Amino acid sequence: MRHKYSGRKLGRTSSHRMAMFRNMVTSLFEHERIVTTTEKAKELRPIAEKMITLGKRGDLHARRQALSFIRSKDVVDKLFSEIKDKFEDRKGGYTRILKTGIRRGDAASMAIIELVGYEEVIEAPEAE
Repeated sequence: MRHKYSGRKLGRTSSHRMAMFRNMVTSLFEHERIVTTTEKAKELRPIAEKMITLGKRGDLHARRQALSFIRSKDVVDKLFSEIKDKFEDRKGGYTRILKTGIRRGDAASMAIIELVGYEEVIEAPEAE
């Protein structure tokens, strides 16, 4: 029985899992939406929300904590300027998980994890 054990191992070592989540958080803030498996998205959500909370705090220590986890300085700048402003008056629930179906190759359940308020920009075809 797995009583009192939190988190999924996802078939990886702890260092591989940590590197994967660091890359996924960086990609999530860079693109504001990523496609992954449902289990990975559910594990990624608390990490991403903690990073947004650090961004909302906005002090030097919070920036250094975010830089120790997020891989790119440009993404940290985006977190502490653009993303922080979007969630200024929101107290939590910064991400959303949308289930998309089953992956054809291995039947893994897939999901989209995105920041709340994400709007896809679709360019309309120009009429002549």
